[in-house]
Amino acid sequence: MTTLEIDNFFTIITNERDQFDLPLNIREVGKVISVSMGVALVSGLPNVGFEELLIFPKNILGMALKLDPDVISVIILGDYSLLKAGDEVKSTGRVMDIPVGEAFIGRVINPLGEALDLKGTIETTNRLPIERPAAQIMNRAPVSTPLQTGVKAIDALIPIGMGQRELILGDRQTGKTSIAIDAILNQKDQNVLCIYCAIGQRSSAVAKVIAKLTEKGAMAYTIVLVSEGTDSPGLTYIAPYAATSIAEYFMNKGRNVLIVYDDLTQHARAYRELSLLLRRPPGREAYPGDIFYIHSRLLERSTHLRDDLGGGSLTALPIIETEAQNISAYIPTNLISITDGQIYLSPNLFQLGVLPAIDVGKSVSRVGGKAQRTAYREITGDLKLAYAQFEELEVFARFGAHVDKETSQTIEHGKRIRACLKQPESSPLSVTEQIIVLLALNEKLFDDIPLDKMISVQEALRAAAKDLPADIKNGFNLDKKTSDQYEKKIIEVAKEVIAGFKVKT
Repeated sequence: MTTLEIDNFFTIITNERDQFDLPLNIREVGKVISVSMGVALVSGLPNVGFEELLIFPKNILGMALKLDPDVISVIILGDYSLLKAGDEVKSTGRVMDIPVGEAFIGRVINPLGEALDLKGTIETTNRLPIERPAAQIMNRAPVSTPLQTGVKAIDALIPIGMGQRELILGDRQTGKTSIAIDAILNQKDQNVLCIYCAIGQRSSAVAKVIAKLTEKGAMAYTIVLVSEGTDSPGLTYIAPYAATSIAEYFMNKGRNVLIVYDDLTQHARAYRELSLLLRRPPGREAYPGDIFYIHSRLLERSTHLRDDLGGGSLTALPIIETEAQNISAYIPTNLISITDGQIYLSPNLFQLGVLPAIDVGKSVSRVGGKAQRTAYREITGDLKLAYAQFEELEVFARFGAHVDKETSQTIEHGKRIRACLKQPESSPLSVTEQIIVLLALNEKLFDDIPLDKMISVQEALRAAAKDLPADIKNGFNLDKKTSDQYEKKIIEVAKEVIAGFKVKT
């Protein structure tokens, strides 16, 4: 090789060396000190932030929840039995997030956004943090649009508006989930996206809900996010936040979204378990001091946005379980103070066969009355008062006290109110069907009908409602005031139907 060739060779080598740039991927790697009951202690990650996502072996994820100077306490979002002391832990530099997108509609997922329905992986490119600040007050619009649940007792007496947070509470096995599922079923063809978030529920109970939603065709507009009772407490804890982030994605696109949290009792218990494992100071009933905050920051994300921000809404139906009808317990009172009203289900009414077992006296909607349709306000103005008076008189009459004719008529009318407010499960009523029944009730057309025929006469009225003129139905749906002419027409139809059920004397 000549001297010139050697010089050229070294020149090429030098140029290649100068142009070569080895990118350095600097990352922190820690070690697991101990693992117990869904919580791991990790050392060697001095720059990890609060709620940062960490990766353990076998792609098990964790979230940093307590930061001490030398040790980080991490909640495990997976099977913690696969981890052991000495395992390597990697930081990601990002907070805990979840994939979001249209592809989730109709699917069953876990709190990490992974499919559970055996329909293949869910392809999406967008991600949102599970914890996000609630919309600012100036970005919110008044709750003015009704959210029809299809349940007469709710739509007439305890109305819910889009963007409202209405608590459903009661003892176990009183029909709390059934009311929430009926509300989801009633959103068919209403342009409302629904999210059912099962928190720490039994697999069999979740399977029944999914089967019912599939049978009724509701999965076409519903997302089911599931954290089962056998999952780690970390997954149970992040479940409602992950579901809310998915809901906010659609709300920010201008969609109306209904989200059901079933139930926040299990969520509070999971957070209590994690807090005790993290050795945080326990407070009342062993709950940590920020138990109120974890629910308030969750439910504050439900709102109705201004029109210039898309006009989307997020309506929340959180469910809470009471014990021995004690609505003044710690967690129920916390949620009652956070939400915009509550629907209380009484086990006494449930045992009497009054379904849904809604205690009208203890239930209230602090916002929905302003969002209630005009036709409902015209018809049901005095209905709640009349029903409350009936309940008081009924208790009085049980003791065999002699009552006058007017009181007897009030009691009989009250029994018809109760019969009209009864409704089978999974059979939501349209606005027109509810209006014709409630209008007939308001006109006391049922007072001469035997109680054992009340179900049949209401079914006949529902059938008659479908044959009403289109302009009357459209008036209800457009939230117009019911004209005297239309009201007379509805009453005439109701009288014709009811006449066939009266007892002939």
